[in-house]
Amino acid sequence: MDNQEQKHQRRVRYKGTHPKTFNEKYKELQPEKYAETVAKVILKGNTPAGMHRSICVKEILEFLQITPGQIGLDATLGYGGHTLEMLKCLNLKGHMYAIDVDPIELPRTKMRLENLGYGPGILTIKQMNFSNIDQLALESGPFNFVLADLGVSSMQIDNPERGFTFKIDGPLDLRLDPNKGISAAERLKTISEDELQGMLVENADEPNSAAIARAIISAIKKGEDITTTQLQLIIKDALKFVPEKNRNDEIKKSCQRCFQALRIDVNSEFEVLYEFLEKLPDTLAKGGRVAILSFHSGEDRLVKKSFQRFLREGIYSEIAPNVILPSLEECNANSRARSAKLRWAIKA
Repeated sequence: MDNQEQKHQRRVRYKGTHPKTFNEKYKELQPEKYAETVAKVILKGNTPAGMHRSICVKEILEFLQITPGQIGLDATLGYGGHTLEMLKCLNLKGHMYAIDVDPIELPRTKMRLENLGYGPGILTIKQMNFSNIDQLALESGPFNFVLADLGVSSMQIDNPERGFTFKIDGPLDLRLDPNKGISAAERLKTISEDELQGMLVENADEPNSAAIARAIISAIKKGEDITTTQLQLIIKDALKFVPEKNRNDEIKKSCQRCFQALRIDVNSEFEVLYEFLEKLPDTLAKGGRVAILSFHSGEDRLVKKSFQRFLREGIYSEIAPNVILPSLEECNANSRARSAKLRWAIKA
């Protein structure tokens, strides 16, 4: 019986004319096979499932001024879009390092880049947190250029199994590395109402933090195991007091902010960013350039203050005088670019 051939499993077809769930979008998930479908999705201003569209590429490359022979680092590899563009600038001379904490997406990105001809001779990829940049620099030597894109990749957001989206039900996880720490669902079981309210304010500037924290803790006390869509429903119920005219819009924004606050908390994102910024200058070569792309006011504030302090101390010779925003054209073509903020610094 064990040797019997397994019957061919047909792919589950989606109902209607357009796929709705992540797994049903099989064409988008195979861009190398269905390039035409992917192109149509991008043309509409959307991001295909399982992909990520890099933001501010033109602005980043113009600042970094990469030349062949240099040593560089992409501190947040993700889908590898920024890495690929920086590799093109190196023209197979020098070396590129790329790191990421995500053990699920990293090997996929590594394979994509290897298939494009960027193997270990020009590119070294490691699974590690960018807060350990000092350890990587012991191997690489000083970096001529560094990029850190602090945004969550679209592949992570779109996959319901990762818990980053409330559009489809899934486990409330939100960890960038699912093998470390505890999930957001577990975190909520250990938190007090006051602590949760403070988290929502500090990590997401949530104006309805008190009502939402009260509702979440009430659900937890009832023994509910909260999933992504259940959290959305709890927030929706908590905001019944909002005037009907603005309610749906307010619910959507509060959901986005609450998921952001939980993600920042379970991944200790502010702490690791601070550690990265503190270690960063010592890993840069003289005249080395760093560009950081953030998507949250708290992150941008940390980057701005770090750059300003090291400029005063003479460690950086120059920093971006003002925050750089994506062009209107890019925002119209990619809605996920709208909250991006770019800052840069040059090592003295």
